[in-house]
Amino acid sequence: MTHPLQPLLHDSVVVLTAPSQAWSTADGDVDGVGIHGFFHSDLRVLDRIGLTVAGSTLEHIATAGPDAATAVFTSLARGLDDATADPRVRVERTREVRAGVLRETIVVRNALREPISTTVSVAVHGDFSPMQVVKAGLAGAEHPVETSVDGSTVTFTSGPVTAVLRAEGARVESDAAAATLSWDLDIAGNGAATLTWEIAVDDPTAVVAGAGPSAEWTAFTASTGDSRLASWLERALADLQSLRMTTTARPDDVFLAAGAPWFFTLFGRDSLWAARMLLPLGTDLAASTLRVLAALQGTETVGATAEQPGKIMHELRPSALTIPGEGVVLPPLYYGTVDATALWISLLHDAWRWGMPADEVEALLPALEAALLWMRDHGDSDGDGFLEYVDTTGHGLANQGWKDSGDSIQWNDGTLADGPIALCEVQGYAYEAAVGGAALLEAFGRDGAEEWRDWAAALKARFAASFWIDDPAGAYPAIALDASKRAVDSVTSNIGHLLGTGILEPGQAELIARRLASPELSSGYGLRTMSSAAGGYWPLSYHGGSVWAHDTAIVITGLAREGFAAEAEQLSDGLLAAADGFGYRMPELHSGDSTEQTAAPIPYPAACRPQAWSAAAAVAVLSARLGLRADAPAGRFDVDPAPAAANTHVRGLRFAGETRDVDVP
Repeated sequence: MTHPLQPLLHDSVVVLTAPSQAWSTADGDVDGVGIHGFFHSDLRVLDRIGLTVAGSTLEHIATAGPDAATAVFTSLARGLDDATADPRVRVERTREVRAGVLRETIVVRNALREPISTTVSVAVHGDFSPMQVVKAGLAGAEHPVETSVDGSTVTFTSGPVTAVLRAEGARVESDAAAATLSWDLDIAGNGAATLTWEIAVDDPTAVVAGAGPSAEWTAFTASTGDSRLASWLERALADLQSLRMTTTARPDDVFLAAGAPWFFTLFGRDSLWAARMLLPLGTDLAASTLRVLAALQGTETVGATAEQPGKIMHELRPSALTIPGEGVVLPPLYYGTVDATALWISLLHDAWRWGMPADEVEALLPALEAALLWMRDHGDSDGDGFLEYVDTTGHGLANQGWKDSGDSIQWNDGTLADGPIALCEVQGYAYEAAVGGAALLEAFGRDGAEEWRDWAAALKARFAASFWIDDPAGAYPAIALDASKRAVDSVTSNIGHLLGTGILEPGQAELIARRLASPELSSGYGLRTMSSAAGGYWPLSYHGGSVWAHDTAIVITGLAREGFAAEAEQLSDGLLAAADGFGYRMPELHSGDSTEQTAAPIPYPAACRPQAWSAAAAVAVLSARLGLRADAPAGRFDVDPAPAAANTHVRGLRFAGETRDVDVP
C-alpha cells in the first residue's frame, strides 16, 4: 500500500502576492495534483482550473512573466488552425495573483484570413483544504463546500470563508463544488477576442494580510561586472516585493513571509535573517519586523506553546498546525525556537548602525532588555552557561535551531544526538547579541551594559573550552553539545555562522575558513550543510548535505567580516553558479552534488520558492563584495570592495535615511 507523500515543487509554476499564491503545471492548468491550486492564507481555495478551446486542451509553447505576481502562458489552438506549418491561432493566458484575488485574462488571436467561431471554457473546482493537509499529500476541507450561481457569478463557501468568482459574459454551469464558465466567441480574420474572470477570497480567520511594494526597493538598481549577480538581484527583489505582508493585528508593520508555499506567514528566525540581509536597502523593513515580533514577545512561561518571558516567537498560524504522519502539533502562536531571540537583538543593533531612527530604536529597548534576560534566565535551561533547547511537549519541533528537521543534529557516524542540544551557532548569536545589546544600552543611557559584556566574555571562554574538537586536519567546532555535554563531532556549515560574531579566539576563524573552503563542504554551488565525508551525508538530505542559499550567504558575510576574501569569493561564485542554474529564482535549498558531478545544480524537489532569505541572500552577496560597513551613530558609511566587485555600479542603497550610490571601477 502506498502512503501519502509531500508534494514536489520543482517543476511547477508559482504566481504570488502574499498571502495568496497559485501553483500550476507549465501550461497554466491547475489539475488537482500535488501542490497545484489557488491558495489564500492557509487554505487551498481552488484545486482545479482547466482551460479548453473548442472542447480541446491546448498545446503549450511558452511561459513567462514580468514579475512574481504575473505569468503569461502561451499556447496554440491547433484544432482551429489550417493545415499549414505556421501556427495561426494562439491563446495567451495571463494570470495575476494579488492579495486575496486571482485574475485571468485570456486572449484568443486569429491570424487566419477567415473568421472563426469557437467556445472557450474554464472549469474550476472549490477545494478549501488546509495547507497542512495539502503538505501531507492529502486533501479535504474542514467544512462542507457549498456553491451558488447568480448569472455569471459563482460563490463558494466553506465554513467562515467565502470566495466569489465573477466571469462577465460567461455562461455558468455548476455541479456541487465544480463550476464551468463558457464564452461563445466569433473572432474575425486577423482579429482577437479577450475575456476575463477573477475570484476574490474573504477569510475572516486569517492572521496575516498583504502589504504593498517598497518604493525604496523599486528604486534600487545594480549593474555588476559579473552579470549573474545583477540578474539574481533583479529577480530576488521582484520576489521579495511579493513576499511582503503584515499581521491583521498590526497592519502597518511589514515583514517578509518566510516562503511559498508552506510558510506564507510570520516566522521569527526567517523574517529576522531576511530583514538583516536587506539592511543596505533601508531600515524600514527591519524596524517593522522588530516591532511586530516585539508585540508577540513572550511574557509568561507556558509549556504548551514554549513561551517564556522575553522570548521571540517562531511561527504564527490562524489555528493549530497539525502535520499528519509526523506526530507534530504546533499551537497557533508557537515559540519553539532557540535562536530567534538573539537574532532579534542583533537585528536591532545592526538596524541602529544602518540608521534606524533613534526614537524607533528607543521604543524597543524594553523588549531588548527582556530578550537579553531570556538568554540568561531561560535560554540556558540547565545552568551550564550555554543556550540549549528540548521539546518538552512531545509534539513540538524536536530541533529548534535553523536546521529544524528531526535528523539534523548527527554524530559523524550518522547517529542522532540526544537533547537537550546546545548548538554552536546559537552561542555565537548569543555572544553577538549580548555585545550588541550592551552597546545599545550604553548609547541610550540605560543600565546593564557592563553586565552583558561580562556575560558575553564568560560565554566566549566557555565556548572555547567546550566546543572545539582536535583533528589531524585542523581543530574545528562541534555542531553542538548533546545532553551529556559531549561535543557532537560532525563537520557542518553551522561552524561558518560563528564567523563575525566575535565569539572566536585568535586563529580560530582561519581554521574554520579553511574547512569551509574544502571540497567536503564547498560544492561549487554553495556550502553543503554537512561534510561529504560524514557518515550521514546525502546530497538530497534536507539538512544533511544539501545547500541552502541563506546559510551560504551568512557564512559569506562572516568570511568577509573576518577578512577571508578568497574563501568568501569562492562561496559567492558557487551561489552565482546555482542562481544561474535556477533562472535566478533561488529555491529554499538545492542538492549538495558538486560541479564535478553535474553541469547544473540539481533541485531539491520539495524546496519552497521563492523563499525570503534565499532571495535576500543576493543582497548579502553584493554587500560582502562591496565590503559595506555602516555606523550611523558615528556618521560612517564605508565601502571596501573586493576584486570581484570590479565594474559594479549600484543605485539606491540606503544609509541613515539617505540614498547612497556606489561605483567601483
